Amino acid sequence: MACIVMKFGGTSVADLDRIRNVAQRVKREVDAGNQVAVVVSAMSGVTNQLVKYCTDLDPLHDAREYDAVVATGEQVTSGLLAIELQRLGYNARSWQGWQIPIQTDDAFGKARIDGIDGSALKTSLDAGEIAVVAGFQGIAPGNRVATLGRGGSDTSAVALAAALKAERCDIYTDVDGVYTTDPRIVPKARKLAKISYEEMLELASVGAKVLQTRSVELAMNEGVRVQVLSSFQDIPGTMVVDEDEIVEKQNVSGVAYSRDDAKMTVRRVKDRPGIAATIFGALAEANVNVDMIVQNVGADGTTDMTFTVGKADLPRAHAALAGIKADIGYTDLLEDTDVAKISVVGVGMRSHAGIANTMFRALADKGINIQVISTSEIKVSVLIAAEYTELAVRALHTAYGLDAA
Repeated sequence: MACIVMKFGGTSVADLDRIRNVAQRVKREVDAGNQVAVVVSAMSGVTNQLVKYCTDLDPLHDAREYDAVVATGEQVTSGLLAIELQRLGYNARSWQGWQIPIQTDDAFGKARIDGIDGSALKTSLDAGEIAVVAGFQGIAPGNRVATLGRGGSDTSAVALAAALKAERCDIYTDVDGVYTTDPRIVPKARKLAKISYEEMLELASVGAKVLQTRSVELAMNEGVRVQVLSSFQDIPGTMVVDEDEIVEKQNVSGVAYSRDDAKMTVRRVKDRPGIAATIFGALAEANVNVDMIVQNVGADGTTDMTFTVGKADLPRAHAALAGIKADIGYTDLLEDTDVAKISVVGVGMRSHAGIANTMFRALADKGINIQVISTSEIKVSVLIAAEYTELAVRALHTAYGLDAA
């Protein structure tokens, strides 16, 4: 008897009819003789509304109370799906993160999983129950509910699959797999049959909405086979696997974009040792993740430090930097939310030169200015004005030969 973890996102459980559809898919796996643990997100739009309640009251709200509010969406969905499965005649029960328990650290709003004691859940599955688990949440030190960041239900599902030693983790969503880019922008985008953990990790980290970054990282570390497939169509999806399983490696496998970043520039700080540590130390203490970084040194002994943070983190980042103004003596703190990050990803970059040059030339040909550049072994990212997002994605998709015939 195989153990399968099935995860359903917000659009898959958006209303009662879709919850009934999910129950039928779960029924199919159970009828095939599998043990099934289901991880669910909040119904579509619910988390956004809960977040808005918090930010409307106070943009700098207590993150612990924020988590207490936004975790309720998944609790509702897990109970509703359990009710529907019971109506169909199956033994099902809902589980909250604290009941399993899923132990997390105390970085409220973006907590990381420290460990899962899956023994109670395994006993339930062995007894023939279907476990319906509220994703996105766990229990932090001090018995406070903690959430795993937006898209955290993916991480919940992969972590449970690892803890249960599941055969695979099926991530059901509103798309039928992983594409070379967003098909809504590029109709000629192609669906990939397989993609490596590393490529998927990079794509997720730079804006691809299919899987949350940490879920892919966890799958790679734990060797969990992940399948991305549609909740609404019975067609094969995309397998996220080890690079060794992919015979023919593309120079570039995908083009991703993100409009979720903001650019910050700390103007005219003294160019001396310790400045960067002071700036980014303050941001780290405020639990603000920094991505792209560039430093411009002036002739007058000062420097400008430019970097990107998530738009949602902008108020905290601003407050953190305002708190150290006396220490570093900057003259201005500039913010720009009208930017987009465009990235190209592919394991073939390791062995092929000229990938970055192709990107820069394609953007130059379209008159698109590059503001910031960052690279990794299998990724090149640039920051551009948001108005050029779609033009840039289309140009790069064509430049790397990714358009379907």
